[in-house]
Amino acid sequence: MSDVRTPVLSHDFGTFDAEGNYTPRPIIDDDLGDADLEQAMGDSIIEFEDGDVIEGTVVKIDRDEVLLDIGFKSEGVIPARELSIRNDVHPEEIVKLGEHIEALVLQKEDKEGRLVLSKKRAQYERAWTTIEKKKNDGEMVSGPVIEVVKGGLIVDIGLRGFLPASLVELRRVRELQPYVGKVIEAKIIELDRNRNNVVLSRRAWLEEAQKEQRGDFLANLKPGERRKGVVSSVVNFGAFVDLGGMDGLVHVSELSWKHVDHPSSVVQVGDEIEVEVLDVDLDKERISLSLKSTQSDPWQEFADSHAVGQLVYGRITKLVPFGAFVQVGDGIEGLVHISEMAVHHVDLPEQVVTPGEELWVKIIDIDLQRRRISLSIKQAAEGGEVSEEYREAFGEHAYDEEGNYIGFDYAEGEFTPETEAQAAWADFAEETGTHVVPLKDADGNDIPPVEGEVPVEGQAPVEGEVAVVAPAEVATPEATAAAPETAPAAEPSA
Repeated sequence: MSDVRTPVLSHDFGTFDAEGNYTPRPIIDDDLGDADLEQAMGDSIIEFEDGDVIEGTVVKIDRDEVLLDIGFKSEGVIPARELSIRNDVHPEEIVKLGEHIEALVLQKEDKEGRLVLSKKRAQYERAWTTIEKKKNDGEMVSGPVIEVVKGGLIVDIGLRGFLPASLVELRRVRELQPYVGKVIEAKIIELDRNRNNVVLSRRAWLEEAQKEQRGDFLANLKPGERRKGVVSSVVNFGAFVDLGGMDGLVHVSELSWKHVDHPSSVVQVGDEIEVEVLDVDLDKERISLSLKSTQSDPWQEFADSHAVGQLVYGRITKLVPFGAFVQVGDGIEGLVHISEMAVHHVDLPEQVVTPGEELWVKIIDIDLQRRRISLSIKQAAEGGEVSEEYREAFGEHAYDEEGNYIGFDYAEGEFTPETEAQAAWADFAEETGTHVVPLKDADGNDIPPVEGEVPVEGQAPVEGEVAVVAPAEVATPEATAAAPETAPAAEPSA
């Protein structure tokens, strides 16, 4: 009995039935269903025109161009200059192999038969639509700073946005290079699609971002309180101080108790100072500050340490038809009226004194509210109490309990100087061999130290004559710190 061979059924090579008939394996399945073949073929063909935005996959990256597979009969070419709005960048910094991107059709077929595309112009189209909407809605845009150009910065917001240097910060900045690479937010203030022009303002964004903070800051700022701040700018009319949230103005009149020629003579940019809040204008968002209010009022100090009837030493600063101004303290000037310059009639102040001359004067009135001091030269010759700050130069032992000068004989006995000024005056007495004594007027009253000649021991003063008991350099406030070597005499003041 012969063997019966069983037919081999193989799906890889087709199949055989029981009778041995062969059925080939189908190569392509009919998966179109009821769809028309011609329609299916038409749908597979890509149709586009110049200016259309299409999608594709990056299949090759060269230094000068990128190939994009868009399902067309050939790949599209994107020249390097059409990849990005940034200048001088390598294509590999913009796209990666296999990346799916959009591109705009520049030319369906160039002279070489290639499809020319642009990635950056596709971005332009998308960006313009987005940016126009954000501007209309008042929204902000953000992007990295990619370049410094004349007058400002270029910001990548999908297209090249220009940010003027004056609008980078709340205050103009001089160095723009540090902003390159930083992602910033800005407000669109100008948009012109026809000219491809977009102008941004970061300052506007900062102002809006800080508006709510400024409101809270101003609401919590009360007149009279003191704050520390940093001088942010100096102008002709004052100085602006950053209080840590807003800038306030210190007007030139509030910088110092003294006369200020220019604010830069008092403060410099970057100085940390303490100021007092004078006023807060919520509507205009302005803060008025004062620097001098945090400092001692020299007029108040003078009024507290001096009294009417006391003698002070001063320097003639200016002559006017009605008298002379005398500086009697740091930033303090008083007036000697022409009627108080001498016991005799005086027609012109220059008949008695000259600018720069130093002499003793008596305080006859202090008006703190009006900041005026009235002085007298002729009454100084009548004697009286010497103000306390000058007693150190002569020594407390040279005055009685009422503060009247009684003199001291430096030549007799041992004397230990208490100050440099006392030492200088003692040396002068020793060198000249003089005996310093208080002088008396015709009525027997002590004559205070005023400019004149130094009397020798036993010499009786002539009626009406006065004498210097301390050199002018010693008697000034500066002399208490640095004593002179000599004691020049001067002509009588009255």
